[in-house]
Amino acid sequence: MTSNSNLSNMRRLVEQLKLEASVERIKVTERLVSQAAAELQQYCLQNAAKDALLVGVPTGSNPFREPRSCAVV
Repeated sequence: MTSNSNLSNMRRLVEQLKLEASVERIKVTERLVSQAAAELQQYCLQNAAKDALLVGVPTGSNPFREPRSCAVV
């Protein structure tokens, strides 16, 4: 049973590797990387004021805060 499972896994792996090998790659030049890095930096600077990791989340709209407990007397 283990050998059948192993064979099946290997076949899936071979199919995945064939698929990945057939993907057409984009040739990256130093200029394109520099341009992409500059655009990414510009985007980050433009959107920094909206980034919750940088400015925090207001306590009233934080979906990750601990829920309030309910006590019935």
